[in-house]
Amino acid sequence: MVNTSELEALVNDSKPKHVAIIMDGNGRWAEQRGKIRIKGHHEGVKSVRQVVTSALAIGVESLTLFAFSSENWRRPEAEVNMLMKLFMTVLSREVKKLHKNKIRLNIIGDISAFSPAIQTKIAEAQALTMNNTKLTLNIAANYGGQSDIAHAAKKIATAVKSGAISLDQIDDKMLGQHVEMADQPAVDLMIRTGGDHRISNFLLWQLAYAELYFTDILWPDFDHDAFEDAIFSFVNRERRFGGTGEQVRAILTKQQ
Repeated sequence: MVNTSELEALVNDSKPKHVAIIMDGNGRWAEQRGKIRIKGHHEGVKSVRQVVTSALAIGVESLTLFAFSSENWRRPEAEVNMLMKLFMTVLSREVKKLHKNKIRLNIIGDISAFSPAIQTKIAEAQALTMNNTKLTLNIAANYGGQSDIAHAAKKIATAVKSGAISLDQIDDKMLGQHVEMADQPAVDLMIRTGGDHRISNFLLWQLAYAELYFTDILWPDFDHDAFEDAIFSFVNRERRFGGTGEQVRAILTKQQ
């Protein structure tokens, strides 16, 4: 239960601390232009750069990008192979820029399915940037929200079995401490590009109180202005956090 002081703190903090994005529409962007689907993914890297730059400028603490879901393995083998090559290339080229801008790179998801070469690149990139504090850039790779929660439950069950904790100690707070990004702010704003209005097994636990923003813009066309439009929409929404609209309006009136 959120008490009055907690509610006031939440309402007054209008800027999103954590933004998550489902980067959808790369393949369709390419197909509309008569190109192979992977070209859209290549073009989408430019949008990633723009959004990271905008997040830094705004002062966002965490930015999470859905790069490759656990369901994406179902795509044609050729496309998956090209995505893996692109992931490897981006890791090699971009990590020094991230480090220079004091951005911490954090990969969430089950990376054991990736090649040893990609796993090594991930480890090197995370080690290089681990002490950076300007922005945490989370890349969800081979990630699924249901698997994330199941993995957290398994860790807690193991602790119960060993006697480290009792069943009575398990609650939503404890489970939340074992999902991905438990050390970061909860997601405030989730953006999905490409026109679809669904979450697609993305951060199911972490999105509990997030504002959702859907746009028809395909990811390669999502630029600084589009990101700022999403932020503008967020800051103009009334977030109640379990309180009432009247309580929120009273808090906002006190600010003025």
